[in-house]
Amino acid sequence: MSYVKRDEDAVASEIGLFYHLDKTTVLQEARAFNDSPVNIRKCRVLLTKLVYLLYLGEPFTTKEATDLFFNVIKLFQSKDTSLRQMMYLVIKELSNVAEDVIMVTQSLIKDIQSKQETVYRANAIRTLCLITDHSMIQGIERILKASIVDKVPSVSSAALVSSYHLYDMAKDIVRRWSNEVQEAVNTKSSSNGFASSYISSFGGNNTNNSSQSQVVMSTSNICQYHALGLLYLIRQHDRMAVAKLVQNFSGQSSRSGGFLSGGSNNNNTLKNPAAVCLLIRYACKVMEEDPSTTRRMYEILEGFLKHKSEMVNLEAARAICEMPDMSSKELYPAITVLQLFLSSPKPTLRFAAIRVLNKLSISNPAAVAPCNLDMENLITDRNRSIATFAITTLLKTGNEVSVDRLMKQISGFMNDISDEFKVIIVDAIRSLCLKFPTKQSVMLNFLSSVLRDEGGYDFKKAVVEAIFDMVKFITDSKDTALSHLCEFIEDCEFAKLSVRILHLLGVEGPKTSTPTKYIRYIYNRVILENSVVRAAAVSALAKFGVGVEEESVQKSIHVLLTRCLDDVDDEVRDRAAFYLTLMDNRHIAKNYIQDDATFALPTLERQLVEYVNAPLANDQAFDLSSVPVISKIEEDEDRRRLRTQDILPIASMGTKGSHSPAAPATPTPGMNGITTTASPAMTNNVSNLDQQAVYAEELASIPAFSTFGSLFKSSSKPIELTESETEYVVHCVKHTFANHIVFQFNCTNTLNDQLLENVQMIMQPEMDDMGLTQIAEIPAEKLEYNVPSAIYVAFEQEECAIGSFTCTLKFDVKDCDPTTGEPDPEGYDDEYQVEDAEVLMGDYIRPTYISNFSEEWDQVVASEAIETFALDMDKAPNLKAACTSIRQLLSMQAVEDTGVPKSNTVHTLLLAGTFLGGVKILARCRMTFDTTSGVAFELAVRNQQNDDQISQIVLSAIA
Repeated sequence: MSYVKRDEDAVASEIGLFYHLDKTTVLQEARAFNDSPVNIRKCRVLLTKLVYLLYLGEPFTTKEATDLFFNVIKLFQSKDTSLRQMMYLVIKELSNVAEDVIMVTQSLIKDIQSKQETVYRANAIRTLCLITDHSMIQGIERILKASIVDKVPSVSSAALVSSYHLYDMAKDIVRRWSNEVQEAVNTKSSSNGFASSYISSFGGNNTNNSSQSQVVMSTSNICQYHALGLLYLIRQHDRMAVAKLVQNFSGQSSRSGGFLSGGSNNNNTLKNPAAVCLLIRYACKVMEEDPSTTRRMYEILEGFLKHKSEMVNLEAARAICEMPDMSSKELYPAITVLQLFLSSPKPTLRFAAIRVLNKLSISNPAAVAPCNLDMENLITDRNRSIATFAITTLLKTGNEVSVDRLMKQISGFMNDISDEFKVIIVDAIRSLCLKFPTKQSVMLNFLSSVLRDEGGYDFKKAVVEAIFDMVKFITDSKDTALSHLCEFIEDCEFAKLSVRILHLLGVEGPKTSTPTKYIRYIYNRVILENSVVRAAAVSALAKFGVGVEEESVQKSIHVLLTRCLDDVDDEVRDRAAFYLTLMDNRHIAKNYIQDDATFALPTLERQLVEYVNAPLANDQAFDLSSVPVISKIEEDEDRRRLRTQDILPIASMGTKGSHSPAAPATPTPGMNGITTTASPAMTNNVSNLDQQAVYAEELASIPAFSTFGSLFKSSSKPIELTESETEYVVHCVKHTFANHIVFQFNCTNTLNDQLLENVQMIMQPEMDDMGLTQIAEIPAEKLEYNVPSAIYVAFEQEECAIGSFTCTLKFDVKDCDPTTGEPDPEGYDDEYQVEDAEVLMGDYIRPTYISNFSEEWDQVVASEAIETFALDMDKAPNLKAACTSIRQLLSMQAVEDTGVPKSNTVHTLLLAGTFLGGVKILARCRMTFDTTSGVAFELAVRNQQNDDQISQIVLSAIA
């Protein structure tokens, strides 16, 4: 039998030892550790069994673990290198369960300080730090400091990584090792001829060669990576120190050579690629915290694009592409590097490069366009992830000419990829449809073909959503798209999609030139589908009966709905009876079916919950007028926003957020002024109505405001009372109740060497008889560095009082250590002037949507108030700017698509809103524009109560 065969048998027999291991048997075999002399091979196999049991999670009692621990440490008498390494591994695993593990400390220290260059010194360091508690760290400080600067890279790395883990329990002690860590970063790589070969004894003989074996010295300089991570951890709270760290190790102090070649004589040069990548990420953090350093950091990152390591090139290119507000010229060097990687033979490089370009194409497709030819070659890549990224990127960067070719290439491999990738591609095609509407026929044919393919619910939903968007935004595609959807529901296995398509047919079908061709498809669903789909089909048929003016169509719909009265399902019968009644009364049908106004559901839900839970809820009717009315278009936009949030995590394929400077966090009010901070991403994705619901819930939880009643309105956007670069950043949000106004001041302390306590906002009215009386104030207990908090000041208002307040921030200042955040015991009083806060007439008006402005306008003639105004060129350089200014001043909503002027000289703006108390108000603004005098306009205001005094009050918002 050959030697190779015997070796395979030996390996197989050893693997067989780990099947059906019994803990009791292994513990009995552990007596072998007490043998003298030690059987190295037997002990090594036994240690392997123990590690295997621990890996499987086999529970050891404290007594078992302690006895086993003290048996294992008897192997310190062996000089066999591999046995000692296994011993350290078992000691580390048992140290969390066993007692009195501290007894082995001296043996570990002896191994660490051994004059022989044994390979297990690093193992000893890791084990020592693991069994050491906080009180003993000072005792091993000298040993760890010496190990950090040890000439053996493995020992140095072990000490650095162990120190990193010790930092949480002994910050002050580890910070004292800054000089040693700095020296470890600067350590030069070993010279040539650095190592003797290391041969461990695997045969079981304890020879002199094994006891004096030399460590193989690493040339990777990985200890630089570990040292840089620990150095940043020590200095992370000192912004200037981190910026200096990045500048020093980027090689900027040595313009010649440096990091570009990796071979400079500068001691600060990083030779390990992983360390350089870490430095790049620290440079991005510096930019986040201090945007003024962006230009300097860009120059550093641009230099790293020429590094000899592909990993560094890629990290630098990614960082540049994620920098905010970069021009195409500034992005060019990074894109050039990524373009080279697209043709790399390494799949990992191709994938990483196309992923970065894909993310950049979302915000700056023009900058990625030069790579289109290289990306087209990746469409046929064997790695489908790369091909999918290439397709979706091309769909964002391609031009109108390339659409046909792209669609043909996409069709070729759609059947070979998973539904997850199909959703990404369909989402990209949906964006392309809106970008190039003239190519709608090509893309609509593609979508209809994939709709007939096999696929799950998420995939089919994405395709249907894309076709919905084409119906909504591309008028020419409406008839063809609706026909494709009709064919799809003939054989649709997903009831949810059928219901949505039937709803769309009911809304858009009556508006087409030949509405009757869709009625057959809809009625087929009444005959063939389940009760949920049948009910939706009945509603769709009713919309044809009301929306189509032809009498023959109305009679046909009436007959079809009459047949539905015999349906076996209650819901279907009830809907049919309801809609038949509506069709007999055209006026009511118009209000219930064709009206596109709806209530804001988040606010309606919140107020209904408050009404049900209120102690006196049964004594009065629910006030529906207090719920904001919005258009169905706004409701669709909210749904679209939520759907986009669902798609983004899939489309990003797990990529992290950019290193761009984050927007200031918004504190959410809590009980007694305690705040929680919402992330910028979350805040940006919350609509105004959802945000108001959050405000209302949190304000109601504060006892001082719980008796104010329902929240009428909150500011749509926080008002800046300071510049974003000042020491203290203050934003104001106004909350209007029936008889009260609450000012919420969101404050952020941007000074890391100060702690503010007992923070108050002193509000001094400009006039004593403003009609606003302060009744409550909730100060912020403290303002820590970069931790937002809120101050509340509440006023009781009389008869819609307006005016301004002089605002002064008053607080106690305590100096503190920037690195630890520990404040001094003594402080001093100080104050900070901010911009004035104003109460305007717009704070008492809430935007409201109405669908029949002309009809309601004619019904409230008696309350009309008219006045003429003018806006000069500075305030209104065009009609669009004038419309925006008027809407903001009145805090009303533009209706009937009058928000954007169609003409440059003449326009009529129609506005609707709700005044405090639930009074609906309407406004009509006729305006003209002249290039010399600006905008002149006549504003007429009417209200539902026919009270001309309310109309005059609204007019005063402009005056």
